[in-house]
Amino acid sequence: MELKNGKQLRRNRTFTLRQGRLTPGQENAMEVLWPKYGLEFDERNPQLFDLEQVFPVRQPVVFEIGFGNGESLVQMAAEQPQKNFIGVEVHTPGVGHCLLQIDEQQLQNLRVVQADAVEVLTYAFADESLSRVQVYFPDPWHKKRHHKRRIIQPEFVELVHSKLFAGGQLNLATDWAEYAEHMALVLQDSKLHNTTEDGAQCWPSPAQRAQTKFERRGMRLGHELFDFIYKK
Repeated sequence: MELKNGKQLRRNRTFTLRQGRLTPGQENAMEVLWPKYGLEFDERNPQLFDLEQVFPVRQPVVFEIGFGNGESLVQMAAEQPQKNFIGVEVHTPGVGHCLLQIDEQQLQNLRVVQADAVEVLTYAFADESLSRVQVYFPDPWHKKRHHKRRIIQPEFVELVHSKLFAGGQLNLATDWAEYAEHMALVLQDSKLHNTTEDGAQCWPSPAQRAQTKFERRGMRLGHELFDFIYKK
């Protein structure tokens, strides 16, 4: 909540909690594996994550927003053991699927949250505590009247800037050209700095990251890929 003229304003939520139909394995994962790999976040009484208690090894923390079924996030965590990862997702089957993968690989550097991403970023992380925030293939909200629901907005990028430590990055990707233009406009007016060597707005090909199912779908449809890597 924020106060304006003495009145409380409700933050524009980026996601709505989505239960969906769970497989028996996903349902079991939510019951058995959540206590091991899940992080509780109470929006009514938000508290900072104690990152030194969350992970067995103290190392840079990456926060991913909207990890889907978790396959790409799990791959990144497995390939980058020198970093700790926290992913947030609202789709319960996706969370359950991710928990199964984490446990299968016995990853100690990955934890998951099921809550509104902006609320978690705002209240669960101290300022200058993150090495990277990544948002890969977020909902483009195609209709003009729905553009205000897009997560990539000036206020969001300003929030990310406050949570990154010096040298930290905001990594974005989309396969919708119009949303890429929107991202570029938001980023160019932010405090973050473009990392492309030739001054282009975005990278012409995917950066060093795991491929997501949304990316593969976009490629099948013939969509162009746009990757943004901006640094504090």
